[in-house]
Amino acid sequence: MTELAFSFSPQTDADLPAIERLTEHAFGPGRFAKTAYRLREGLKGEHALSFVARVGTILVGANRMTPIRIGEAPALLLGPLVVEPAFRQHGLGEKLVNRSLEAARTAGHRLVILVGDPGYYGRMGFSRVPDGKMKMPGPVDPDRLQYYELVEGALEGASGSIWRTD
Repeated sequence: MTELAFSFSPQTDADLPAIERLTEHAFGPGRFAKTAYRLREGLKGEHALSFVARVGTILVGANRMTPIRIGEAPALLLGPLVVEPAFRQHGLGEKLVNRSLEAARTAGHRLVILVGDPGYYGRMGFSRVPDGKMKMPGPVDPDRLQYYELVEGALEGASGSIWRTD
């Protein structure tokens, strides 16, 4: 079997329509009801920290990092992470996340949170947010609310309600 050649680049405004089509294909209309989606609804995210993956000119994966606040502490919300189903067994999701984490660290950010599968994101170093530490603006399974410290000790200064910074 031939190894696929993926290219990665930061997102641009020109990528947004293809990302929306991919997200619709992968997650369907149910995504609109999720708290994390509602939190970032209408925001483009931080393009320099959000990446796309392509095979040739075809966009096959994307992720987004959106600036938020947890109480008064700045943080980033990772997601959605989306990979075209036919390409899910190639480690694209993990590569996209790792690129975003490194870009965020380089840019001086301290903390990233997400709502997602603990088994999947745990392999990348994410941990469950301690009970009562953060409150999403809607229902979230507490086992799926996770954090990643870009700077050791960053979680200590982040507590309370999670809100948009727009």
